Amino acid sequence: QVQLVESGGGLVQAGGSLRLSCAASGGTFESYTMGWFRQAPGKEREFVAGISWGGRITNYVDSVKGRFTISRDNAKNTVFLQMNSLKPEDTASYYCAAGNRLVPGRSSLEYDAWGQGTQVTVSS
Repeated sequence: QVQLVESGGGLVQAGGSLRLSCAASGGTFESYTMGWFRQAPGKEREFVAGISWGGRITNYVDSVKGRFTISRDNAKNTVFLQMNSLKPEDTASYYCAAGNRLVPGRSSLEYDAWGQGTQVTVSS
């Protein structure tokens, strides 16, 4: 079973940028589809972005398209989420997840392993 550890969260002003990282260990990273989800207080966990095992297929929730970019470095067993033009509504705990589907899905049920999360807070 793969283990996932997120990092890179923090406090940033609206309009700023953050880069989240998720380091994987204990599995064959290049075989996993990877996703980023987020959960704000009192809200359900929400799909943010996903990337296929080879990086050719990406998927984004509409609210982050054009602002966030998901990428991966299979040589370093790491997936990234570059977040630009951040908004207060992006404030949430961000989780990375690994799954075995060919295409990065939007449902949390399609992912089998999860990290512990990293907090992103965007001030207005």
